Amino acid sequence: MMTRYEILMLTVPEITEDESKGIEQNVRKLIKDVKGEVISFERWGKYRLAYQVKKHDYGIYFLTRFEVEKSPALFKEIQSLFTLKYNEIVMRNVVVKLDAKQTLEYKRPHSVEDAPVRDVDSFLRDNKMDGLMSDGSSDRLDRRDRDFDRSDRRDGFSDRSERRSFDRPERREDSSYKERVNVKELTKEDK
Repeated sequence: MMTRYEILMLTVPEITEDESKGIEQNVRKLIKDVKGEVISFERWGKYRLAYQVKKHDYGIYFLTRFEVEKSPALFKEIQSLFTLKYNEIVMRNVVVKLDAKQTLEYKRPHSVEDAPVRDVDSFLRDNKMDGLMSDGSSDRLDRRDRDFDRSDRRDGFSDRSERRSFDRPERREDSSYKERVNVKELTKEDK
């Protein structure tokens, strides 16, 4: 009687198409050598991992389903394939026996690659950040200048230089100021 199994592999995010085809061919060959049948070999896609695995935050999952008669040697061969030949590519793998009564349907979670792509302008518009939109940097600078000019007028100043002179504290020319300055000069000379 044939038993169904699945292998879930987590590979590095930089895996090439040739490397994934190589893994598929080697797994198919191992299964066919023991007179088994591969049902499916699927690339699930790129996912963000809950924690780093071999210094990677992302990984690409592959799922292989197959039927084979009980063969402990097959599982040892699969394990040695992943640990010896594909050690740098396959970060984790697990082989699970499937229930014969259960269908092969599954609900695959959405991968990072399946996520809808949004352009920056629509993100900025949705979050009410219109001032940062890419409608030309010179326009943004002109708008800032106009806004600054408006704020000056609201304060009653028509020119920025008037505002700056108002904000600067004025020197007091009274006698107490002169005395404090003279005391400081004397202390510097005494040392």
